[in-house]
Amino acid sequence: MNPAEEDIAYSYDGEIGLVSPQDFRCDTSFEFESGQSIPEFKLRYETYGQLNSDRNNVVLVAHALTGDHHCAGVHSLKDRKPGWWNSLIGPGKPIDTNRFFVLCANCIGGCQGSTGPKSIDPRTGQPYNLTFPFVTIRDMIRSQKILLDRLGVSELYAVIGGSMGGMQVLQWAIEYPSFVRRIIPMATTWRQNAQAIAFDEVGRQAIMQDPEWQQGNYDPEKGPNVGLAIARMMAHITYLSDRSMDRKFGRKRQEGQGNRYSFNIEFEVENYLKYQAQSFINRFDANAYLYFTRALGYFDLESAYGSLDDAFKSLKCKALSVAFTTDWLFPPKQNREIVLAMLRQGIEASYTELDLDLGHDSFLIESNELFNLVRNFLST
Repeated sequence: MNPAEEDIAYSYDGEIGLVSPQDFRCDTSFEFESGQSIPEFKLRYETYGQLNSDRNNVVLVAHALTGDHHCAGVHSLKDRKPGWWNSLIGPGKPIDTNRFFVLCANCIGGCQGSTGPKSIDPRTGQPYNLTFPFVTIRDMIRSQKILLDRLGVSELYAVIGGSMGGMQVLQWAIEYPSFVRRIIPMATTWRQNAQAIAFDEVGRQAIMQDPEWQQGNYDPEKGPNVGLAIARMMAHITYLSDRSMDRKFGRKRQEGQGNRYSFNIEFEVENYLKYQAQSFINRFDANAYLYFTRALGYFDLESAYGSLDDAFKSLKCKALSVAFTTDWLFPPKQNREIVLAMLRQGIEASYTELDLDLGHDSFLIESNELFNLVRNFLST
């Protein structure tokens, strides 16, 4: 089978198949919520499915902190690693690309092709590094709205995302109430609690205390990899649950490793965290991690709008909030509070709590319960 035939076979197997990212370039100044501005910006994005003639069949996917624009399909026949939400998006899947035009953009401030701290400032010819403006969730969705306007999108059929993506979903509904028809925020919150803020600060300090950080002016080939790896390991623990970690690893030791009385990698869970850290530093920028985690802390709908009820008073969309019983980072209570505030405003909103054991990351796993919820909500 030649590569073209292989790709056709792969595409017909209920999958999107090969996809390529695109770059949107805005040549006009963008002002951030902080009041700072940059003269231009770029957003890298991917699309799946076809935009209809009315340009109103768009489902926008918002990625989480360490996610990116590549949420479905594969980039090459050699590298078959699918996008991070490939199980949810595709022909006949809950977000059906036979019906919807699906778009996911890497957030401004990121490091996966969109303009962020490691991008070149055209005014100086040098990387922005820490001169890049502080980024908020509102900045993320405002920059994406410029992209959608350029594409001629008339409205969003739905916006869906988990964790930081869920924050973007809520901000979309608040910022552009007449533009958004449905929202599905998952495993998210309307503001981080003190514990979540504390975890993010420990991660930032691990990066900033690494001697290679150099006050943010590090060599891209020799950055604060130790600090970033530690930040990733700690954060990844918060994304899981004790139930899932015990089921997957327990106290198992690596093969051939008994009680060695050393500080080398000995337990399977230690090896797993080391693997997660190494794969993360190979794809993510340390400064971008600082900016995104700070954006999470700044997101507070109560302080921004006076109260959670006031934040939602102008909403015109239908909403489905999905929480997970084992999520201790953004626990179910925080998701319920979102829906209760919407209901007090007369918004058509529903709440579901799923008992999946992967903790905060449960929104990323294959689950028939979750898939049916999304499929049915998008069908109404």
